[in-house]
Amino acid sequence: MDLCSEKDIRALLARHGFRFSKSMGQNFLIEGWVPRDIAEASGANETTGVLEIGPGIGPLTVQLARRAAKVAAVELDRTLYPILDETLAPYDNVEVVPGDVMKLDLAALAADKFSGLTAIACANLPYNITTPVLTALIQAGCFASITVMIQREVALRICAAPGTADYGAFSVFCQYHTAPELLFEVPPECFLPAPKVTSAVIKLVPRQEPPQELVEEGLFFQVVRASFAQRRKTLLNGLTSAFGSRVPKDELRAVLAEAGLPENVRGETLGIPQFAALAAALSRRL
Repeated sequence: MDLCSEKDIRALLARHGFRFSKSMGQNFLIEGWVPRDIAEASGANETTGVLEIGPGIGPLTVQLARRAAKVAAVELDRTLYPILDETLAPYDNVEVVPGDVMKLDLAALAADKFSGLTAIACANLPYNITTPVLTALIQAGCFASITVMIQREVALRICAAPGTADYGAFSVFCQYHTAPELLFEVPPECFLPAPKVTSAVIKLVPRQEPPQELVEEGLFFQVVRASFAQRRKTLLNGLTSAFGSRVPKDELRAVLAEAGLPENVRGETLGIPQFAALAAALSRRL
C-alpha cells in the first residue's frame, strides 16, 4: 500500500468508513517526496526518538520509523486508530499515543518513551493549533530539534526580521529560544483535500545559550507583547497601555531614552538586544 497514493488512500479510508474532520484540520499527503524530505530534514536516525503529532494515516510516521530508533505518534482522532493499526503494522518501533497533545506533559512523555535516546519532534501540524503546539514543544525544553510542516505565512512570521511586516511577538519568542530555518515549501496540490494555502517546512533548533542576557525573562516577554499589541501606535503608547498603572508616562519616556531608543520608535523595529535593554531599563522602575 502506498500511503501517498490518492487511489490507495481513498480505498483505505472507504474500507474503514473514515470521514475527514474540518475541525481537526485533516489534510493527507498525496506526494511521497514530502514525508520523505521532512523525515530526512528532521535528522532522525538510530540514536533518536521522535515525537510526532497528528500522524493521520501514517505517511510521515513510516518515513520516521525507517530512520529512528523509536517513534511515538500522538493522535487525537479515535477513528484513525484502526487505520494506523493497519498502516503501521510492519513497524515495531512505532507507538501510537492516544490523546490531545495540548493536554500532555511533553517532557514527561519524551522521558518515558525515549529513554537513552535523543528526543526530537517532527510533525505535519494542523494549521489551527500550530502556535500553541510549537510553544509547548519549545517550552518542554527536551527536544534537540523541532521539524514541522505548517502554514507558510506562520513559517515566514517565525523567521521574520525586525522591521518587516511578518515580524511579531511570536517571531521574537521563537528566535529567542531557537534558531529557526525555513527549509522548503509544499503547494496545496500535495494534499487530499487540498488546503487553500501553501505550507512550508521549518526546523527550529533550541539554543544552548540564550542569544541575549536578560534581567528577567518574564518581564522581557511582557515588554515584547506590549510592543506588538498596538502595531500602528508608537512603542511608548504600547508600554503605557501595559505598564502605565505602575510607571508614569514621563518615566516610560525616560526608559526609552535609557535604552537608547527615540520616543517615536515602533516596537516592530526592535531586535532581541533592544528589547532586552528596554526590559532592563523598565525593571529598575517597577
